[in-house]
Amino acid sequence: MIKLYEKGAYILHGTEIIDELEATNELVSSKLGRACQKTDAAKNTLSYEILKVHNTSDNMDKLKIKFDKLTSHDITFVGIIQTARASGLEQFPVPYVLTNCHNSLCAVGGTINEDDHMFGLSCAKKYGGIYVPPHQAVIHQFAREVLAGGGQMILGSDSHTRYGALGTMAIGEGGPELVKQLLSRTYDINMPGVVGVYLTGKPRKGVGPQDIALAIIGAVFKNGYVNNKVMEFIGDGISNLSVDYRIGIDVMTTETTCLSSIWLTDDKVKEFYEQHNRIEDFKELTLKDVVYYDGLIYVDLAEIKPMIAMPFHPSNVYTIEELNRNLYDILDEVEKKVMISLDNSTIKYQLKDKVQNNRLYVDQGVIAGCAGGGYENICDAADILNNKYIGADEFSLSVYPASQPIFMELVKNGTIARLMETGATIRTAFCGPCFGAGDVPSNNGFSVRHTTRNFPNREGSKVTSGQIASVALMDARSIAATAANKGYLTSAEDIDAEFLKPKYFYDSKIYDNRVYNGLGKPDKMTELKFGPGIVDWPAISGLTEDIVLKVVSVIHDPVTTTDELIPSGETSSYRSNPLGLAEFTLSRKDPAYVGRAKEVQKAEKARVAGEDISAANREVAEAFEKINTKFSIEARDTQIGSLIYAVKPGDGSAREQAASCQKVLGGLANIAEEYATKRYRSNLINWGMLPFLFKEDLPFENGDYILVKDVKKAIKEKISEIKAYVVTKEMKEFTLKLDELTDDEREIIEKGCLINYYRDKNMQ
Repeated sequence: MIKLYEKGAYILHGTEIIDELEATNELVSSKLGRACQKTDAAKNTLSYEILKVHNTSDNMDKLKIKFDKLTSHDITFVGIIQTARASGLEQFPVPYVLTNCHNSLCAVGGTINEDDHMFGLSCAKKYGGIYVPPHQAVIHQFAREVLAGGGQMILGSDSHTRYGALGTMAIGEGGPELVKQLLSRTYDINMPGVVGVYLTGKPRKGVGPQDIALAIIGAVFKNGYVNNKVMEFIGDGISNLSVDYRIGIDVMTTETTCLSSIWLTDDKVKEFYEQHNRIEDFKELTLKDVVYYDGLIYVDLAEIKPMIAMPFHPSNVYTIEELNRNLYDILDEVEKKVMISLDNSTIKYQLKDKVQNNRLYVDQGVIAGCAGGGYENICDAADILNNKYIGADEFSLSVYPASQPIFMELVKNGTIARLMETGATIRTAFCGPCFGAGDVPSNNGFSVRHTTRNFPNREGSKVTSGQIASVALMDARSIAATAANKGYLTSAEDIDAEFLKPKYFYDSKIYDNRVYNGLGKPDKMTELKFGPGIVDWPAISGLTEDIVLKVVSVIHDPVTTTDELIPSGETSSYRSNPLGLAEFTLSRKDPAYVGRAKEVQKAEKARVAGEDISAANREVAEAFEKINTKFSIEARDTQIGSLIYAVKPGDGSAREQAASCQKVLGGLANIAEEYATKRYRSNLINWGMLPFLFKEDLPFENGDYILVKDVKKAIKEKISEIKAYVVTKEMKEFTLKLDELTDDEREIIEKGCLINYYRDKNMQ
């Protein structure tokens, strides 16, 4: 059972909940035995205390955060370091870990991904960082084992940067925010709201952390209950969860669109740090006698049943029991939702054909990554599969331990041998199944995965090529139960298994022998290794007084993911090549986008070169002719670019390329009803793009030109409403809005991007 409180709530002595709808200061004070004000109680959250320690400003409403540590993987660190180098980087000012868990599979017929790895190693040597070679650990497992510390803050360039269960407030952001930290700048945000997550009771046998996480996501995603807030896990139920279990819930908080997470810590967490030879990094985090939360999620763990998140979102949740009981009705409902999301009538999407003998047949099971590849998940899965076999039909099962230390312990205690005996295959630490670079299903395949996301095409299929496959998210235990029944969807509650719970013994020798640790030892004489696929950013122009935009894509989906803006999977090999990667922008959603954007960009390139824009793009020149029937606007002084409209863009990954690819193709703005995440909006800003808001019926269509008047003045003078005009004979007027921007963000937009901003700062 999950209950969302309509407003906020007070927690007294860590256990008593007082609903704000029923509370008064007098009531809370009387129960507490002393005077209590809501504003004071709100400062008693764990989150407030940690943010206060890391805030460098004198204003807790306007935070300027400096993080203790940074972490990135190999489809983000090249761009981050290249941007930082262009902005004046000399050495890493804080510990920075470069893991290699995304581009671990080298491109066929080339060395492009391994070139990125060698670049990373040379950077770790030159600037004083840590380099984790491919297949050693997925980014978040290494951070748990080596980086996390109680009361600390970590910033990572992966959206699932979440170490709250270990007492670490971690945030996943786009690369430019890490660039700021590398240049000793700050992470600037308003004080976020804090939502308590009160856990009580004990999970049922067979229910795993993914089940709890999916139930919570299903309750809060659509209503935005925790959007850009911190989720603070409290309650007596925490003591009933192992640390591995807590980690499994915690990592999935990203899918709620929260900003970060933090948990109470106890002796079990202390034991975790002791196991990992870092007892000094443990810090006990406990609640004060009264705490106020901006919202409260009450979770009775005992009431949560095995769950499944059907295509194509982690919030599209059902209990497995419910799905099996109402199979055809739910599959029909899912099919209808999917066709709205695909917006492509040429694709035949069907799940009902997966029903065999009135049961749902699954083609593939995967237990992997930062969510599924934990020690306890894999051990429990092996116990469910003990003395069983997955069969010789279509169904397959792949297991990816999240790190080599976990893998080695599973080998030592016999778990790997037991799994292999069932027919499962064991892989190394690799994030591929989460983003379409590993275990890609066949066309029309249905895969159940204990991974993080199941967005459209994230598993590797390409709608534009007529391919489609489905991923449903489940816990490792129910995936094992399904495997035990040779691919027929089965809840772990329906399998009678003895969970042996073997103790985990961490051995650091693998890391001691293979991980390069250059902390505090930068070698400025080291030459960076550049492969041919590592390309510098192109020159980017600054903002002009007015801008002319062509609408080149209009997306009416309720939510647009970063995977749809810039696909994962096969594009990974191009992550270090801004122009090469940009060719894939919106390729799975609107394949004509790149061509349209490039046509507009021809006019801008001509303008910057001082050439006649009419020769480059006659359509743009005609748009200026119409504009000049009402305004006197000189083309040579007016930036020309493209524009994407989406209802709610930016759900999912933190990858900055969702914005930077638009920018290198000449994108200057997005218009949206709202932005799904702070990190996507930040990525737009850091690449000099305007994050406009517009919530009414659209006055423009795809292909229209828009004049935005006095935009530079609006940015400088903090004007939030800006006049815009659809370029027609009538020059139809409408108003665009801008949410709050910091002074630095305003200057970044004026300069054209973060690189220009820092380059100019360094020249002053």
